[in-house]
Amino acid sequence: MKPQTFELVRHADISGVSGTGTVAEGCVFTDGSVALRWHGQNPSTAVWPDLDSILAVHGHCGATVVRWLDVSEMEPVPGTDLLPGEVAHILATGRHTHHPPVVATA
Repeated sequence: MKPQTFELVRHADISGVSGTGTVAEGCVFTDGSVALRWHGQNPSTAVWPDLDSILAVHGHCGATVVRWLDVSEMEPVPGTDLLPGEVAHILATGRHTHHPPVVATA
C-alpha cells in the first residue's frame, strides 16, 4: 500500500470563505494520517489524524466531497467523484470510514 492523494471539492460554500470547486489537496498516508493543503488567497497546510476528522470539520454536511486522484491499487469507478465523500471513499479504496453524526448548532 502507498499514500493516496485526493482533492476536496466543495459544491456549496456554506461559510463564504473557501469558494466552490477544488478547495484543497491532500494525501492520506499509510498509517491513516492526512496532510491537507488549502488553496485560495490564504493557503495553509495542516496535518490531521485521519480523513474522518477533516470531513467532520470541513465536510459541511456533504457540501464538500473527496475526489481520489491516485487509486492505482484499484480500478477507478467512473462517476465516484460526484458521490458523497463516504461513498466515493468506499468505492475508490474499499475501506469504510465512520463519520460521527453532524449536529447543527446556532
